[in-house]
Amino acid sequence: MGNLCAFDTNPLDPTAYSNSLEECLNDAARDCAQALINQVLTTLPMKSASDGVYAELPDPTTPLPREKPLPKAKEPTKWELFAKKKGIKSKTKDGKLVYDEEKGEWVPKWGYKGKNKDGEGDWIVEVDGKGEKEKGEDKNPRALSREERKDRIKKNERQMKKNEKRAAAGGKSLATRGGRVGKR
Repeated sequence: MGNLCAFDTNPLDPTAYSNSLEECLNDAARDCAQALINQVLTTLPMKSASDGVYAELPDPTTPLPREKPLPKAKEPTKWELFAKKKGIKSKTKDGKLVYDEEKGEWVPKWGYKGKNKDGEGDWIVEVDGKGEKEKGEDKNPRALSREERKDRIKKNERQMKKNEKRAAAGGKSLATRGGRVGKR
């Protein structure tokens, strides 16, 4: 509309086209021009000036067809199927920060300087005496908390690979995730 151009995608009648070419083309051009003028007069805002009445044309646009087909929807993971079945909704991004009363500021729940790493930087770590006596081992409590966190990360990566293999076996592939879950 912005280029004042009309396209008629209807096919021409082959018998009329072969009998009188000029008349057929004139009829098609007249119909297109009439459709364009009707659209201008009915849909566009009009302005009157001392020279006459003007129609404000919209910005010109040229719609192009897609080069490739629309992407197919990825197959849901086991967790997504379970969450949908149970009615579990994903958390919003607002819930990623937690107020730390000791520091007096908002800190991330997970990750760099996150609340999950609170005990790792302390200068003293409490040790459960009973548990240590029963096991009979002396282990570094700092290393234990770090190992537990690393184990959770590895478990998550294994589950992610399982989901990708399961989706590939079903014929659809999951989008690969480029980033890592944690440091190694």
